[in-house]
Amino acid sequence: MNSIELYNSNAMACSRHTTKKYSTSFSLGIRLLAPEIRRAVYAIYGFVRFADEIVDTFHEHDKAVLLDRFRKETFTSIEEGISTNPILQSFQIVVNNYDIDCHLIEAFFDSMEMDLNHKNYDSDKYKTYIYGSAEVVGLMCLRVFYKGETEQYEALKYPARKLGEAFQKVNFLRDVQSDLDERGRSYFPDVDLLNFTEVQKQQIEQEIEEDFREAYKGIMMLKKEARLGVYIAYIYYLKLFRKIKRTPSKTILRERIRVSNWVKMGLLFQGLVRNELGQV
Repeated sequence: MNSIELYNSNAMACSRHTTKKYSTSFSLGIRLLAPEIRRAVYAIYGFVRFADEIVDTFHEHDKAVLLDRFRKETFTSIEEGISTNPILQSFQIVVNNYDIDCHLIEAFFDSMEMDLNHKNYDSDKYKTYIYGSAEVVGLMCLRVFYKGETEQYEALKYPARKLGEAFQKVNFLRDVQSDLDERGRSYFPDVDLLNFTEVQKQQIEQEIEEDFREAYKGIMMLKKEARLGVYIAYIYYLKLFRKIKRTPSKTILRERIRVSNWVKMGLLFQGLVRNELGQV
């Protein structure tokens, strides 16, 4: 292994470690992807996670400056094919190897900037934010799944976007307390979270149900190298969503709803069994 191969291997390992450290749910699904696409998805998640950290946790620093710097370094690394930041090194390798559209990356950064500048979202900003923060991540992964297969990629874009949309809306409900108390944010348009009602919660849940239904159709159409891993992430989030549905609106304003690691392992086993039976 020459020096650049060693560096690239280390960069990919940093992205993998970041994913496992921050998200047990996505890690479970990613581990079931085919090895080559698994490495690429780790790189995408590591990149997304670092940008999200800037806007959500670096409270003692100038977030706008840090995000702008990270944005510029991202596109410079893609253009030059190298970065001294291991997370960006692994990401630029994936972007260049899989020909990921830079407009998706631009949309992602635009949504991250919205988190710095907006505390309340109207309907248009809500849709724009979800597209850039979640849907484009699904599209990046889809491009990895279908490298050079434009027809298949185009056919699955809609359900991939719907899956990202469902995940993000579930995150909004799960994190509604911390977003409001710690960051002063309210993503849901025309919803006063201080007076969050069951009717409003149910309306949001109806949207998410539809997103999950459309996403499932696409998951069943995925190639086998990607299908099981995506399905595992899907059933984990569906389990979390159903637990949130059973939780009163006032309760989710006080506590973060979680799915235990034991339940996650049970879902993993369930997914593996269904896969062996040809049901995935």
